[in-house]
Amino acid sequence: MPFIYRAGAWKPRTSPHTFQGVGEEALEWLQEVKAELGLPVATEVATKAHVEAAVKAGIDYLWIGARTSANPMAVENLTPALSSREGEQIKGLFIKNPVNEDAGLWLGNIERLEKTGVPVVAVHRGCGHHPCWRMAHQVRLARPDIPMLLDPSHMSGDAKRVPELMQMIPQLGLDGAMVEVHCRPEEALSDAKQQVTPKELINLSPRPLLKRGSQETELNWLRAEIDELDETLWGTIAARMDVSKRIGEWKKAHGVAPLQPGRYEEIVEKLKAPQPPEGGGLLRTEFKLALWEMIHEESLRQQE
Repeated sequence: MPFIYRAGAWKPRTSPHTFQGVGEEALEWLQEVKAELGLPVATEVATKAHVEAAVKAGIDYLWIGARTSANPMAVENLTPALSSREGEQIKGLFIKNPVNEDAGLWLGNIERLEKTGVPVVAVHRGCGHHPCWRMAHQVRLARPDIPMLLDPSHMSGDAKRVPELMQMIPQLGLDGAMVEVHCRPEEALSDAKQQVTPKELINLSPRPLLKRGSQETELNWLRAEIDELDETLWGTIAARMDVSKRIGEWKKAHGVAPLQPGRYEEIVEKLKAPQPPEGGGLLRTEFKLALWEMIHEESLRQQE
């Protein structure tokens, strides 16, 4: 994957009160970058008008952001404008994963863009500052022929975590990265916390890539999934303990004892009853009861 200079002329944002990009004027700045530095340039597009303006300006690569990717009809509506035309050749299309964790939607968008005849590259940016490795793994397994880049900036939302996430590129056999860079991050008009400086960018090169599809790479994908699930598990337990603490405050205010035998037995009976696979049905009852005892004991400690 070549080094590409990217900048968003248009910034599709959740809130209309945030910076929405400079607009078409920024395409002239990208033309200057291309002429002076000899680098291919890229910008984000969300509408047919964006595509036409970018192509007219000679932008080499276009990318479709997570918010547009969440709407399959929006992607479909872009395909006629994205199709190759004589004298206006787009070198590549980058498609980020949707804001929601949906491997099927991401794969569908890849197929929609492939109809244009322009090479397609998947960009894994996570979901709401969570990696969502399982979704990316599913797409990688389904379409190993499609290059996949990592977007550690959006995945973390924190520039301090970008170097750590960059090391996932060689571990997972990914093909490169899409990183946000700013000379003075504190002055950035959008996503300031996740911008690295040009000096920091130089030091971000990951270790040598593992061969894609190797046994070690597949194991690393599975371990990435399990690490993320563990983080979610501990976060859920911590959130549960916060509620337990608030319950304890309510009980103290109303003169209610921390231990309620009836409530305890009610939960134990639920754990013993048959449950669907997604609700813990695949777990041994003995394991669930033992885990519940530890959680309950810590909950009482929080309440007291």
